Formats: sequence, structure tokens, C-alpha cells
Amino acid sequence: MSDTDHDRNLDELASHFGIAREFWDWKGRHTVVSDETVRRVLAALEVDASDPQKSAHALEEQRLKPWRRALPPCVVTVEGEYGWVSVHVPAGHRAEVSVRLENGGTVAAESWVNDTPDRWVDGEWVGEGTFRLPDTLPLGYHRLVLRSDDREVESSLIVTPRFLGLPESMGGRRTWGYATQLYSVRSDDSWGIGDLTDLADLAVWSRTQQFAGYVLINPLHAAQPAAPMEPSPYLPSSRMYVNPMYIRPEAIPEYAGLSEADRKAIATLKSDLADELSGTLQIRRNESWLAKRAALEIVYGAGLRPARQMAFDDFIRRQGRSLRDFATWCVLYEEHGSDWREWPEELRRPSAPAVAEFHRENLHRIRFYKWLQWIADTQLSTAQQAALDAGMPLGIVSDLAVGVNAAAADTWMMHDVFANGVAVGAPPDAFNQIGQDWGQPPWRPDRLAELAYAPFRAMVNGMLRHSGGLRVDHIIGLFRLWWIPTGHTPVDGTYVRYDHDALIGILALEAKRVGALVVGEDLGTVEPWVRDYLSSRGLLGTSVMWFENDDSGHVRPPETWREYCLASVTTHDLPPTAGYLAGDHVRLRDRLGLLTESLEDELRFSADEQQRLIGYLRERGFLARDEDDVEQIVLAMHRMLTATPSKVLNAALTDAVGDRITQNQPGTIDEYPNWRVPLSGPDGHPLPLEKVFTSERAARLAAVMNGFENLPGH
Repeated sequence: MSDTDHDRNLDELASHFGIAREFWDWKGRHTVVSDETVRRVLAALEVDASDPQKSAHALEEQRLKPWRRALPPCVVTVEGEYGWVSVHVPAGHRAEVSVRLENGGTVAAESWVNDTPDRWVDGEWVGEGTFRLPDTLPLGYHRLVLRSDDREVESSLIVTPRFLGLPESMGGRRTWGYATQLYSVRSDDSWGIGDLTDLADLAVWSRTQQFAGYVLINPLHAAQPAAPMEPSPYLPSSRMYVNPMYIRPEAIPEYAGLSEADRKAIATLKSDLADELSGTLQIRRNESWLAKRAALEIVYGAGLRPARQMAFDDFIRRQGRSLRDFATWCVLYEEHGSDWREWPEELRRPSAPAVAEFHRENLHRIRFYKWLQWIADTQLSTAQQAALDAGMPLGIVSDLAVGVNAAAADTWMMHDVFANGVAVGAPPDAFNQIGQDWGQPPWRPDRLAELAYAPFRAMVNGMLRHSGGLRVDHIIGLFRLWWIPTGHTPVDGTYVRYDHDALIGILALEAKRVGALVVGEDLGTVEPWVRDYLSSRGLLGTSVMWFENDDSGHVRPPETWREYCLASVTTHDLPPTAGYLAGDHVRLRDRLGLLTESLEDELRFSADEQQRLIGYLRERGFLARDEDDVEQIVLAMHRMLTATPSKVLNAALTDAVGDRITQNQPGTIDEYPNWRVPLSGPDGHPLPLEKVFTSERAARLAAVMNGFENLPGH
């Protein structure tokens, strides 16, 4: 197509929907996005731009859309700043705008000059007016009210914090904590997988014996209700609800009142499971959940005493339609299979009459899944309260995954909020030169705005209900995501922008209300201004020692690290530090065929990287010059963390106990047992939580994090 034939309407549509027409790749090369990719992405937003005539029509429809609305569906502002809203009424008619505050009271908006000409829309002249919202509005979710003649229209107004910052519970002091994959932290009393009772115990130990301020865990999002279960906590079925696999059956109050026969049946289920898992070195979710679910069904069958019944009924009431739909999906999953897109047509939408009939016919089973969510919620609350009672300033810090799988409960419950025909991933970069396709459908930015961000608000609110902080995995996804058209490779994708002011603002508002911390995982390819923006809104970034190098490859002095960040030596996507120092990650990637260079070259590169850091540790006095013991190097790296200005420090529990085994190897699914590795000791054998409690190695690391020791040679 020549330049004169170029469909410029397509460019305007792309700009309107935040679809990138160009970008600079990881090598700094300018890349133009093809028209085909843009059209496919627009189609995922239900915009037909398949030819110039249709793109012209689509563009005109988008231009008219705000004129067909009296008020925009949602306005998001920042506290202490004026907000602006444009309204549309029949030409020549008067208009008044006010704000109905969520806690009562009404505040008038000020009419402002607007010289925009009237516009002919759908057979009538429509005028536009502009109003300025006061800069004194309180934080919260308010209502915009437009009155024109005898007509009254409402929409949403969200006033967000200018700056979130550190919660008051920290008292302005630095804190540190452990990061762990909860499923891997198994006790002698758990059902083959770490659970919420283990989390409570881990938090109490971390505070009372280690003086830590929080425990950061993997996402606890709901997985599939039946086997086979997805092992990755970062590819859930719902981010709205908790995986009931983390429930401890014996910790449910009703367990104490079970008959002797019922308790014996549960004990038999648990002992049979232990026999089945004996000798296995991996987490076996399917087997653990099958046995645990059977035990939970026994406890559920015992019923509830009156006050507990009231609490359960209130939980159902507060959760509303969302919980009903999720529980219904769970039972439909059991009966019709794992992918709702392959269910009978009449069951593919929660609002369908056939689904309502199914709900009526399966009330008892659906109520069981509601009960599971209530129990999981109460046990998570218990874990957080145990952490706070032990003296932690933050307690549990939860993790929010980027998205859900394509056949997820969330995509069934909120079908219209997700884009069809595309998946989220990552463009080619230095670590994966063909890019990544995560197989996750993205939220539609336009639909989120039309819904006043209600799904996002509900998700964040639910996660912060029993947490002192929230880590947002790939927080760049609140700014832009790489959309890949179905059937294409990641190379053929493009960036789609989101309203980051709204999403970050709501995130900060929800955290502010409960006194929580927010950490954004901003590693990888990040536009430089994004980190500045997060800092300006009081959200912490993420700094990992292995990645903290300057442009010349030299180790970045700890004094130059960011103050507003969670600083750590490693992450769950890297091997434990002991394994990293041994080169285990290089040999593993070689066995899996993931290396782009020879094993010898990669080992040499890794050794050079390590020696630069070890040399720096010695030079700065964090490590004795004649010391080459692995544990001492690990301790020295954490000493260096304490020399940063970072407000929140983090240590991996794997590093505390000397584990060497990688939890997750990016670029693999079943080639390596990702997310199925139990916490292990230096000898490679699984380490139960009880032995973590007595680990002298962990005590030495805690001494470093708390500053209870002198530096080597001092």
C-alpha cells in the first residue's frame, strides 16, 4: 500500500484505543506494527476496521460516543487537585453538576467556559458543558450528579490519594521480611502442601524469633476445583477468590465437634494421602486436593451452630452475585469439564436461564463451594491476625498475578470485560528472543472504564481484606500490556495502553483505606518514566541485587539504590542464591535445551558476573577477603542490602535455609517441575516447617537483616 493509500483512520483508531503503532525493541530498533495486528487488536475490542470504509465508520462512532452520554461513566481525580468533567445535554438547555459524597453530603461543581460548538447527534443538536470539581473533595468513591430540566443522571467519581507511602504501622522505620512460596512450606500436620495454618505459624516464628516485619507469599488465587490443577499460582482461574487447597481442615471450628466416626474418616484420608506421597520429592496438588476436599465435605456436612451460620450467611450476602457465580462455575466445571468455552451453549454465560436452572438444581453443592471460600477467608484472616498479634507491622503481604487462564472462572463470570481473540505476553527481549505468550486474555481498558473499574476495585479490595501489603506482579501491566492476536507469535503483537492514573490511583486508594503497603514488580523492560511515576504516587518498586548494575556492567553501590523499593538478593523466578552461586541454573537450562550459547561460555559468563559482585562485597567490607564459603557469601549479599536506603528489605526463605533448588524455570511448563518443588535444605531433601523453626542458618541470616552482628573484620 502506498502512502497515499494508507488508512489514516486506522491510525486514529489505534491512538484512541491506546494501541501502539510503533515501538523500540530491546535492541533499540524502531519497529512498526503491522496494519493486520492493529486490526486484530481492534477486533478484540469489538471494533471492525477490516477495510478503510469500516474503519472510517468505526472512528466516527467513537467520536460520537461521548456526545451520546450525558456524563462519562467514570471520572478519576487526585486529592488536592481540581477535576474536570464534560457533560452533554440537548443544545440550549441548562445543566448543573454536583458531587454526592459517599459518606453523605453534596458539593456543587463550578461551571466553566466551554466554546465547543453544538453537534448534530442522532437527529438532535447536542451541547457540551464543562464543570470544575472542587480540589477539596475527600478520598473515596463518590457520585457525579447531572441535572438538566427534569432529567437527572449519575455516574462515578473516584478521588484517589496523591501519595500512598508507607503505612503508619511501620512508624517511619525500615522493615524486612521473608518471601516464600506457601505451598512449598509444609509442616508435619499439613496435607502434603503448605497451608494457611502453616502460614500463621511461619509468621509467628518470623516475628518472635527472627524479628521480621512481614511474610511475602505467592498468589493464593483460586485454581481449578478438580484435577488436573494448574500448578502455577500465576495462572489462576480467579483472582477474586482464594484457592481452598490452602485450608487446614482440622483448624475449622466445626472439626472439634465431629463424631468419632467422622474424625476417624478424616484421619484415614490423611494417612492414606501420606502413604501415597511417601518418597515423592514434588508437591502433588491433585492428590492432596482430592483427599482434602473429601475431608472438607465431611466437615461441611456437620453444619454450623447459630452464630457461625449467621457469619456464613453474612459472608454470602456481602460477596453477592460474584460469589454465587464463582461457586456455580465450580460445580459446572465438575459436571461439564475444564473449559467453559466447550460447555453447552446455554451454559456459557452466568446470566443465562439455563444457568439459573442449574443453580436451583444444585444448591447444596454450590453452597459447599461458597462455604469453602468462607473458610479460606476466615483462615487467611486468622493468619494475618496471628502475624499482627505477634508484633508484625505489616503481617502477610499478598501477591497479585498478572491475569487468569483463558478458560478461567473470571472469564466466564466477566466475559464482556475480557478481550477475545488475543492473549497477553511479552515482546522479544534479551532473555527470550522469540517473545512470550502467557496464554492469558487481557482486561479491556474501555470496558473497565465503562464499569467504573468495579472488577479491579473488587479484586484489590478482596486481596487487601486480610493483608498488610500487596505485591503487584508485572505492575507494568497497569500501564500497558503486550497483546498477541490468536494464532500469531509474540513477534506479531503490540502494546495496548491502560489508564494507569485510574488503576494506580484505585490501587493506592484501597491500600490507603486499610493502611497497607503496595509493591510494584517493575523489573524487565520498563519505560523509565514509569518508575518515576510509581515513586511519585508512593508505590514501591522492586530492586534485585543480581540486576542492580550500571550501564557499564559494574555493581551499583548500595547507597544509590532507590529508597522506595522492596530490595532483595533474588526472586522466585531465579534460583536460590546458593544454587545461583553454584551455577545450577546454567546447568539446568543446558539440560532443558534453553541456552543460546555453549554450556562452557554460559558458565564462564555466570562466573564472571558472580566474581564482579563477590569482589565488590570484599572491597566494601561486606565479605572477608579470604572467605569463599557459600553461606558467608549469601550473608554478605544480605549485609549489602542493609546498606541501601531501601525502606523494605526482603530475604528469600530458601536463602535462609540454604535451599539450592529452583522453584520456577521460565521458558518451561512440564519440562521442569515448576511450582511443584518443596522447600529443601542444603542437602536437597525436603525441609519441614518444624526444622525451619530450629534452623541455625536462618538465625544467622536474621541477625544480618536485623543488624545484630558486626561486619567481617570489624
